[in-house]
Amino acid sequence: MLIYNAEIYTGNEIIPTGWIEITDKKISAVGKGIPDTIPENSLDAHKGTVYAGFIDAHTHLGIIEDGLDFEGDDCNESTDPFTPQMRAIDGINPFDRCFEEARMRGITTVASSPGSANPCGGEICAIKTAGRCIDDMLIKNVGIKFALGENPKNVYNGREETPITRMAVTAIIREGLHKSQRYTHDMDSYYSDSDNYEPPEYDIKCEALMPLLDRKQKAFFHCHRADDICTAMRIAKEFSLDIVIIHGTEGYKIADILAEEEVPVICGPVICDRCKPEMRGLELKNASIMHENGVKIAICTDHTVIPIQYLPLSAQATIKGGLTFAEAIKALTTTPAEILGISDRVGSIAEGMDADLQIYRKGQNPLDLMSEPFFVMIDGKTVRREETL
Repeated sequence: MLIYNAEIYTGNEIIPTGWIEITDKKISAVGKGIPDTIPENSLDAHKGTVYAGFIDAHTHLGIIEDGLDFEGDDCNESTDPFTPQMRAIDGINPFDRCFEEARMRGITTVASSPGSANPCGGEICAIKTAGRCIDDMLIKNVGIKFALGENPKNVYNGREETPITRMAVTAIIREGLHKSQRYTHDMDSYYSDSDNYEPPEYDIKCEALMPLLDRKQKAFFHCHRADDICTAMRIAKEFSLDIVIIHGTEGYKIADILAEEEVPVICGPVICDRCKPEMRGLELKNASIMHENGVKIAICTDHTVIPIQYLPLSAQATIKGGLTFAEAIKALTTTPAEILGISDRVGSIAEGMDADLQIYRKGQNPLDLMSEPFFVMIDGKTVRREETL
């Protein structure tokens, strides 16, 4: 398939008039001008604008289902405060109607995560928003979800169990990471000298954390308050973790520290009220101030907190807070792909990338509340197509 006569935001440059060739599931070529030969199955964009599919870097899409209570909520295994062995991929229903709402708004990739009831909630997966079997939608399992502060405190205080303080939340995380370190050491000893060492007894929690300790996966920390963000960075230093902050509501208070430590932040929810004490410091300027200080930022909805189709509107709100349009677009495309470790496949328009594309009519602002793409493609398959104007 060929898309031509389009303005193209590649992620690195803007091509005023260009074309994109799609072969199977991939972008096979990107060019400038009008191609000499236009095959029959081509799409004339009529000077509309092509963007890479948007990426929501933190959601609970499909693991908290739309319109259901307990039956459709598989987000928190809150019977145990430390559950790294839980995998979001095992709790997601790809038939949840919100996947379609994401696709219709040009959101082609999301990170779907266990919740923040536990100090450690489980494994986060990056998935496409089209498909019937989650295994076919999976890009990769990107990391382990941790949570600090109010959420685990409230859950376990209500049950009169540990943890009920920030100290206990952090201690549980440290204990789990230390156990996995020791488990890894014992496994290495056994593999290097099986005559003199016995393998440790199988521990699914320790096994789940091994890729994290090897920096093959990232540690995603749910934090709102600045002090909790600093605690997350402290833990990351202790265990040499590749860390990402989720929410980062008070990131603007320590933006220079985050920049110095090279810690990225997935900002959001943005267009919501200050619904709990930890969000008292919520400000629209948050993303802009962090970006100005050199922090790598992405924008998220935290769906179902904010419905996934309002991801572009959330980015529009950060423009009101000080980001430029170009910066906001990057916070939905190239930057979340980099933060999630999937930029080799999604987030930009270039040869070899997945064919995840969306097209807007000429002059249309893709972040506007009233805007929708007239064409959306995921993995080279058209999932939305309307007549151009």
